[in-house]
Amino acid sequence: MTESTAPIHPEPHVATLRRTLPRLLRDPLGTLVGLADAAPGQVVRLNLGTIRPYLVTEPAHVQHVLRDNAANYTRAGDSMMWKSVRKLAGDGILSEGPEWEASRRRLQPHFTAKRIDAVVDDLSRAISEAVDELAGPARDGAPVDAAAEISRIICQAVIRVFFGDKIAVADGVRVVAEQDTVATALRFRLLAPFLPDAVPMPGDRAFRRAVRNIDDILLPLVRAERAHPEGGDDILAALAGARDADGRKLDEQRVRDDLVSIFATTTETTYVVLTWLFPLLEQLPDIAARLYEEIDRVVGPGDVVSREQLGELRYTRMVLDELVRAYPSGWLVPRTAIADDVIGGTRIRAGGTIVLSPYVTQRLARFWDRPEVFDPERFAPDAPRRAHRYAYYPFGGGAHQCIGQYLFQLEAPLIVATLFSRFRYRLCEPGMPNPQLAASLRPKERVPLMLTPHRQLALA
Repeated sequence: MTESTAPIHPEPHVATLRRTLPRLLRDPLGTLVGLADAAPGQVVRLNLGTIRPYLVTEPAHVQHVLRDNAANYTRAGDSMMWKSVRKLAGDGILSEGPEWEASRRRLQPHFTAKRIDAVVDDLSRAISEAVDELAGPARDGAPVDAAAEISRIICQAVIRVFFGDKIAVADGVRVVAEQDTVATALRFRLLAPFLPDAVPMPGDRAFRRAVRNIDDILLPLVRAERAHPEGGDDILAALAGARDADGRKLDEQRVRDDLVSIFATTTETTYVVLTWLFPLLEQLPDIAARLYEEIDRVVGPGDVVSREQLGELRYTRMVLDELVRAYPSGWLVPRTAIADDVIGGTRIRAGGTIVLSPYVTQRLARFWDRPEVFDPERFAPDAPRRAHRYAYYPFGGGAHQCIGQYLFQLEAPLIVATLFSRFRYRLCEPGMPNPQLAASLRPKERVPLMLTPHRQLALA
């Protein structure tokens, strides 16, 4: 057990079943934030009937779980989310233990800052070409789906730069769509985590079908690369030629697991997060105007965003930092306690489920002024430093921090700057969509847009 100077309370603050469950069903995110706000400095135990997870939201407590005593809190165990993730991604970078460590060692070199910086220009050109394809719908007055188009733009860029064009863009878009099905199918399990895996749930069939479809696309690519290596420094070639600790080539399943994991890492967070940007900006015209002004000033109409220009898009970066505060893709981070521990004076029993939530922590009123307000100025260079490192952790923390974080920090502003230097938009259905509690936090409703060429392009 970890030593603690805080007084030990046998039980944490308990959220009773009778009062909490109806609120969770009506407004799960708002209820979790309210429970955490009402128990400052405490762990909250959620009474959900047969299961009673510990809700850990205090930044110091989050640090304890993710970093200081991370060895005691595993992704393995009875968490339905991690069981389902393993069915999709196998024993790879989204798993735990030696398999995770080996997978991380194989993939990390492709996502270092040095490596990502070296491909910025290629990434920007690929994004530019993908965004240019929106000129047709804009000219014809045809609506486009924000999530689908951002997904396509990201796939074209990622496939070009990281996979050496060895995956057809149409296939990449299909993989992302199936990943979306997986994420949304999990919501039924998340809403009823007390049900054993053997009990059928509404999303199970869609989940299994999506995993099969992903395999039908990616496994033939893995087999072809292993049988006839084309070489190159792309991820598929590197995985197909990788060897384990004993010097043996990775088997087909292990290559497949790593490929699925890294495809999700390079695509899902960016497209899910950016989908929220369009309805947000329409609600906030002052922020939208300042964002557009910076992009118009820094990026010429129709130009490919350069490495130097990317560094000048400071307000764009602030908007995106605030976006992942308000709508972090990885909103839920479950863990299982291996041994007894103490968090903030509360005894945690071995086998207990720990629920961390960047969404909740990043909306705590005691750490964020007006947390419900979207305010990029929180991330201005001269803004006061946050009270705690883990008051803001949209990409996780500790050893399991998202491997694609640095890629997002370059890819997302490149997409935003390229798109808004060419087009303006209006929502076909005004208003903010409702959040959908899937494996990642995404809009429940579609976000259709009408694009118009930006006035500078029209005058060019």
